Amino acid sequence: LLGASMNVNMDSVTEIFLKLLFLLSVHHQHMAVAGNKYNCDDPLVSALPQSSFSSSSELSSSHSPGFARLNRREGAGGWSPLVSNKYQWLQIDLGERTEITAVATQGGYGSSDWVTSYLLMFSDSGRNWKQYRQEESIWAFSGNTNADSVVYYKLQHSIKARFLRFVPLDWNPNGRIGMRIEVYGCTYRSEVVGFDGKSCLIYTLNKKLINALKDVISLKFKTMQSDGILLHREGQNGDHITVELTKGKLSLLINLGDTKTHPSNAQINITLGSLLDDQHWHSVLIEHFNNQVNFTVDKHTHHFHAKGEFSYLDLDYELSFGGIPVPGKSGTLSRRNFHGCFENIYYNGVNIIDLARRH
Repeated sequence: LLGASMNVNMDSVTEIFLKLLFLLSVHHQHMAVAGNKYNCDDPLVSALPQSSFSSSSELSSSHSPGFARLNRREGAGGWSPLVSNKYQWLQIDLGERTEITAVATQGGYGSSDWVTSYLLMFSDSGRNWKQYRQEESIWAFSGNTNADSVVYYKLQHSIKARFLRFVPLDWNPNGRIGMRIEVYGCTYRSEVVGFDGKSCLIYTLNKKLINALKDVISLKFKTMQSDGILLHREGQNGDHITVELTKGKLSLLINLGDTKTHPSNAQINITLGSLLDDQHWHSVLIEHFNNQVNFTVDKHTHHFHAKGEFSYLDLDYELSFGGIPVPGKSGTLSRRNFHGCFENIYYNGVNIIDLARRH
């Protein structure tokens, strides 16, 4: 556990003060920045060791998952399970969290075994799985129509995961399940900070440089706990902005403490998402321009107009992540500190975790 005060110069203009009350396990991984224009289409499977492949079953040792590499002819020419049914799967361990942008499939070499449709599942742990979705529905990929043609599919949105699973849905009725696969992408750059339920990360910036008309905060979080404070910013008169996980849902609470000064809309409470305590990564974006606020959780956005009051929030120059520095300081929410992980915290373009990591 670390406690410190820090000064960091940004572009010789902005002086940022960052103090850390409790910061647990700051991890820095060497990866390419998501969202920037860069090449992220490298083949990832061909160089993996045999131990990176696994499956629900195998027809024989020559049909084992290690033979499921695109365009390869070793063994029986691909993976086939012991029984062809919808309970089979082929799994790849990429070794680290990776950005996956495309997939490709073939049938078993020189055979009548191929998959005509399949699901794609992904996981960070290899135990807790999530299905790839497109347009808010589970996406069934079109597979192959013969054994050797390659069917390539560019993902509409990339997957960030270590483990990938191909789950056959249908296959050649005159053969059995047979697969050779390739996955395309690149190493994923992320900076992760873990909170133990007693931790709080405090970001303090130069008050003179605060732009009251514009704020953009983004982060990802992962947790198994249904309740916890993600971020909090306090005002001089009891005003505050809080994002809190409550019973697996995420709430944005804007409270105008002085109801005499701001008699209308003294409190705004927007709730998005559900079952967000599923130990998968979820993204949060808060954009405040003048008095227009956009609150986004994963791909769901709530737009609202604060009718001017939000612009009057007299906020401190301190923003806390993972909890409130003084418990019970404001509001009536659960006030539990966050227990889990944050990834890539940005405040107006400033990489908060990177500042903490570099002290």
